[in-house]
Amino acid sequence: MELKSGDVAMLKSGGHPMTVAEVNGDSVVCVWMGDEGDLFRETLPLAVLELALLASDDEEEEEDED
Repeated sequence: MELKSGDVAMLKSGGHPMTVAEVNGDSVVCVWMGDEGDLFRETLPLAVLELALLASDDEEEEEDED
């Protein structure tokens, strides 16, 4: 899997969506906002991440209408 700066990734085990800030070989620097508004930054191994599947704006609007 290839990640690049600006991609949204998640831990394979779940958790918050994280924005990829940097990719350095097999290490990925991610940033994300915690539940209480705190900003976190962590370097993680590429092996524990997957590209996040985010709903498009159209899909979110349809869900809101239901």
